[in-house]
Amino acid sequence: MQKQKPKRADRVAERLKSELMDFLLRGGLREPALTSVYISGVKLTNDLRHARIYFRLTQPEVDDKDRNAARSALERASGYLRRELGPRLQLKYMPDFTFFWDEGMDRAARVDAVIAEIHGEDPEDDR
Repeated sequence: MQKQKPKRADRVAERLKSELMDFLLRGGLREPALTSVYISGVKLTNDLRHARIYFRLTQPEVDDKDRNAARSALERASGYLRRELGPRLQLKYMPDFTFFWDEGMDRAARVDAVIAEIHGEDPEDDR
């Protein structure tokens, strides 16, 4: 069985994720709400016109206020990010960015808590 080659959209999404993280880690945006933001995933449409960018915060405790502040800051910086990353990615069209909170870790924590509850354990004991 031959291994399937990744689609172009997947390859570009990985490159976009890498460039975004590099830009954020180097302090490319001087926004206090973005100091603890990291990009956890990028999904691009096949025509490379729209990017769904998933983010998380490195803080252990995150509330809705922190999430919304980070999302708003990312949305405000969207045009600047597109202009800065465009030459690096060398695409004919730079995709539009839409930012989403990555709920994968939250879901995993809820599943762990439910499993621990079923087994009669305190989920805080593992930490």
